[in-house]
Amino acid sequence: SVTIRYSDQDEMGHVNNVAIAAYIEAARTMFLKDLMDRFPMPAVDFVLARLAIDYHQEIFYPGTVEVGARAVEAGTKSLVTGYGVFFQDRCIATAQCVNVCFDMDARASVPLPDAMRRDIAAQICL
Repeated sequence: SVTIRYSDQDEMGHVNNVAIAAYIEAARTMFLKDLMDRFPMPAVDFVLARLAIDYHQEIFYPGTVEVGARAVEAGTKSLVTGYGVFFQDRCIATAQCVNVCFDMDARASVPLPDAMRRDIAAQICL
């Protein structure tokens, strides 16, 4: 759940696309934190390589959006995640992110651990 802020509105009077991207970012970081908590890797994190958002409907302040997240695909060094943003039981946006497993000390991408890749593959809905 993410609360829509008054400042999320733009001059057109609806919630701005950038605010919706921030709602997706909140869900993305929570989803990846949970994954990293289950499969700890010192000095390794995920960095965002790509974000694609499809906006379906406009929404207005005030209110709360619900953002769902799921794994879509696990590559050698990357994880594709998918998102749905819902307002009053309507899907107002969908998104997909490419997240790269990244060694923060070496400043380079690294492979996902095998156990993590297996766990993600077990969660993927085709």
